[in-house]
Amino acid sequence: MKRIWILIALIGTLGMTAWTLLNNKKQVEDKIYKPNPDQKVGVRTAVAELRSLSQANEFLGSFAANRQVEIRPQAGGQIIQLPVEEGQSVGTGRLIAKLDDEQLRYQIEALQVTLEGYQNDLKRYENLVKGDATPAVNLERTQLSIRSTQAQIKQIQKQIANTTITAPFGGIVTEKMVEKGSVVSVGSPIIKITDISSLKLVVDVPEKAINQFRVGQSLSVSTEVYPAARFAGRVTMIGAEGDAAHNYPVEITVNNSGKNQLRAGMYGSIANTSKLSGQTLSVPRQAIIGSEKQPQIYVVENGKSVLKSVKIGATTNEYYEITNGLKAGDQVVTSGQINLQNGTAVNAQ
Repeated sequence: MKRIWILIALIGTLGMTAWTLLNNKKQVEDKIYKPNPDQKVGVRTAVAELRSLSQANEFLGSFAANRQVEIRPQAGGQIIQLPVEEGQSVGTGRLIAKLDDEQLRYQIEALQVTLEGYQNDLKRYENLVKGDATPAVNLERTQLSIRSTQAQIKQIQKQIANTTITAPFGGIVTEKMVEKGSVVSVGSPIIKITDISSLKLVVDVPEKAINQFRVGQSLSVSTEVYPAARFAGRVTMIGAEGDAAHNYPVEITVNNSGKNQLRAGMYGSIANTSKLSGQTLSVPRQAIIGSEKQPQIYVVENGKSVLKSVKIGATTNEYYEITNGLKAGDQVVTSGQINLQNGTAVNAQ
């Protein structure tokens, strides 16, 4: 009998618990917001239509020197002249440094004395050979000795010429690594010369825009240093290989002979505008949602929002070209997409 009462009490407890849970669920559902299917969401729209689009792209880069070289002597020795300073302008052929060549000149003198002796011997042997007083081999040996000595003299003369170091082109001395009296070895840098008579603006251009450039193309270059000035540039190189981000280097050469002097390392930018051929179907940029690989647009049809996948082409600062998924005259949502779902009733403005 006791067991029966326990079973009845357990069944009653379970029933009470189930009733309480069902009652709580109903109260929670009553508190959950349920959108009114008849209530319209206010959105802003625009019409997809044919437009003549122009692509305006701006690319930022930095100026590099036209030419820059470290002067490295082809001879070694002590510097006895160094008539340049950092920041000084030098012209082509200007004396940069002079190395001590005294020992080399002494060697030249000694070889010239030796050469003179061989030449005197040659005259004597020529007369003796005519009278069969000496073998002809002595004459031949003397002739070879003369040629060998002359070659040695030329070699040392070349070494002496290498002790005079001149500027290979005009520019500015941007670095001086030695001082007068320093002893330098062959190939050690002594002076750096930078030519900024023209500069190279190097910009990285994305893959999708690289076809907008061609070698020889004229472009206008602007800088932060001279915001009111415009510099005439010309495309001189387009990279044949891009980096990991699919950007290609484009080099624009700018003449730097005007009153607004640019310097290597400064920032510069170019704005390249290209017109798309004919009229293209386009929508405002604000209409596109989703990712660049899977763009989507809400279109208003019969008072409701319809989510459509589209394909985009060229872009400008204001519009996207639509190559597939829309037709001219479609009403696209440009504001308020966050409150929409496929089929939501809308109040278009």
